Parts: sequence; structure tokens; C-alpha cells
Amino acid sequence: MKKTALTIPYSKAKDYQKIFRDKKTVLVGGCFDLIHFGHLQFLKKAKENGDYLIVVLESDEFIRKNKREVPIHNQEERAEILSSLNMIDIIVLLPYFSSNEEYFNMVKTIRPKIVAVTEGDKQLKNKRKQIKEIGGQLKVVTPLLKKYSTRKIINEFS
Repeated sequence: MKKTALTIPYSKAKDYQKIFRDKKTVLVGGCFDLIHFGHLQFLKKAKENGDYLIVVLESDEFIRKNKREVPIHNQEERAEILSSLNMIDIIVLLPYFSSNEEYFNMVKTIRPKIVAVTEGDKQLKNKRKQIKEIGGQLKVVTPLLKKYSTRKIINEFS
């Protein structure tokens, strides 16, 4: 039987960190507004690096402010879509974070063993620093697949 990922608010993340303390957890983050082939490749490769894959899902406000667009699916809908992917174990619904310090506090709360990223991640430097400070490691798990981007897909159909 296919499992469904557990979806939790960020306020409950610390409770689940205790459960996975001795497991090899991999943390990834993103908007995942239109799931495409690039997302699937990234999530599969991230999961291959650990026992549990935790996705921190950006808020609708983050998409509006940082991507300068309205999300196609709201955060709850995006979480439901992601929860159907069997490589994901937990989805953490993030509130809007406006600073790197808030992201660092999130990493300290969840305490993954690995933060997985794609090649060319714009926050690579910050993510490397954050995971190093808690004794974990950063892994580039996929190349940047430029032909697969939510914005590019939307533009092609506009």
C-alpha cells in the first residue's frame, strides 16, 4: 500500500525532530508550485541520500514576494500534491521567513543530517553555512535542469 507523507505546521517540527534523531534525514526546500520532471528528479536523488526526506514548503507569501507572482496552488494544495509522492516522508509548512536567520533557526530546529540542493542553488552559500554549523553536510544531488522550470512551463502555455 502506498504511503502518504505527513504534513505538519512548522510549529510542530521540533516534536518530529526527536523521532528522527538517530536516522539519516535529508532536508530539501522549495515552492513546488507546478510539479515537473526536474522536481521529481531532485526529490528522488535527495531521498537516495537518507532514510527520511523532509520537504520544507515555502508559504504563499514567499512566492508572492520573492517570485513576484501569485501561486498557482496555495500552500495546502501544494502540500497535498507533494504528499502523494512516495519518496517524501514529511512536509513542513513554513510561515513566511524574511531573513536568513529565520531559515537558520529552522535548520537548527529540524536538525537534518543532510541538506540536498540542485547545482546552482541561489542560497548555496547560506545553506552550506547553516548545515555545517549543526554538524551536517550539504549535497548537490542534481544538476540544474534549465529546461524544467515552473516559470518556463507557464510562459510556454501563456
